[in-house]
Amino acid sequence: MKIKKTRKNIGIVGDGGWGTTLAVILAKKGCNVTLWGAFPDYIKILKTKKVNTKFLPGIRIPDEVEITSSLDDAINRKDIVVLAAPSQYMRPILTRLAAYKTSDKIFVSVTKGIENKSLKRMSEIIREILGEALISVLSGPTIAREVAQDIPTTIVASSQDIAIAKEIQSVFMTDRFRVYTNSDIVGVELGGSLKNTIAIAAGISDALGFGTNAKAALLTRGLVEMARLGVAMGAKKETFYGLSGLGDLATTCISLYSRNRRFGEEIGKGKTLKEALKETEMVVEGVATTESAHELANKNKIEMPITEQIYKVLYEDKDPKKAVHDLMTRSPKKEGVY
Repeated sequence: MKIKKTRKNIGIVGDGGWGTTLAVILAKKGCNVTLWGAFPDYIKILKTKKVNTKFLPGIRIPDEVEITSSLDDAINRKDIVVLAAPSQYMRPILTRLAAYKTSDKIFVSVTKGIENKSLKRMSEIIREILGEALISVLSGPTIAREVAQDIPTTIVASSQDIAIAKEIQSVFMTDRFRVYTNSDIVGVELGGSLKNTIAIAAGISDALGFGTNAKAALLTRGLVEMARLGVAMGAKKETFYGLSGLGDLATTCISLYSRNRRFGEEIGKGKTLKEALKETEMVVEGVATTESAHELANKNKIEMPITEQIYKVLYEDKDPKKAVHDLMTRSPKKEGVY
């Protein structure tokens, strides 16, 4: 790929907490940023208040950020387009983007999910709809609020073309937001997606009053499940022990700001799937991902006991305590890390 000298015109598709955070840090770095949202009424609020009160309260959006509900404004004359919409909305948004000239832009997915039914990762959907687009993924242990507050954070830029990953590294890197590169886009995307199911399990564990022993077990055995499926799908095992795997898993399972963990807490308290989603008030990627991961595990004949039990809790109304019992009373196994 021939590298442009400077890519500073950036459109961000998705005005949630993460999309807004990236708009904030890129604007502070001197980039020309346009933030797009699908709902004109909410966009008017963002323009007026300059604060995303629903998804990122207390963080001011710089005046330099253009806020719009027009895709024309977010896509035209942009060098980089950041895709920050929820995974199950990615396809219809990309279908709209296909009407624009896209061959000269880098599309950066920051969405951590697997599409239901097709079982495709976000970069696969981008490739399917936009053809020969330049594609990168940005993923890792990134609680949006911490990044927006300039708390030191590390993340991975991944692309099959390492030159693209390096360019995204250069664009996003700051003295508080350190970006590494990785060419294993399959592993980076799967790590960011599959850990959400384990985070739901961590939240259930918290609600049931279990301690750090149980949390450590979920993280270590959950990581094994993630790597197992990832390798079966063409990822590198070592990717899962890096920032986009273990790093993201630890953050999402521990942080009080993690919506997947908080959702799991509500499930552990006895709420139904619908009730827990209402209580969480935001998109919980782990819900859809659990369904996709369950199907992928069956398709690839991969044993994923934690994921299997979370699927049964969410979609078959299994009692979380019974799920814990069934996990703990499985037949004896050799540990194995893979």
